Amino acid sequence: MFWKKKPQYQTTQVTDDNFNYLVIESEMPVLLDFYASWCGPCKVLGPIIDELAEEYEGRILVAKVDTEQNPKLSNHFKIKSIPTMYIIYNKEVVEKYNGLVPKPNLQEILNS
Repeated sequence: MFWKKKPQYQTTQVTDDNFNYLVIESEMPVLLDFYASWCGPCKVLGPIIDELAEEYEGRILVAKVDTEQNPKLSNHFKIKSIPTMYIIYNKEVVEKYNGLVPKPNLQEILNS
């Protein structure tokens, strides 16, 4: 028996170039996940972020920022360790989280 595998949801990638358009001009809250491809904890968190992006689509923008590809954003947010997540709403940083945060905790944060 063969089951069709559900296509993986494409989480929005925020870059130095599209940050203002996607994040600053967003009318909904934004969860930004700063990560790097070589980071072990980021690899664990990545699929969770993808699931949240799909679950909260249309209510909260859940997006990723590759720290190696976007040095301006990494410097602006003073990223010292990854994964680091920021919640931004109305052009202001509301919360910051460092390290792995379990999915139920992230859902609780996003629901509040």
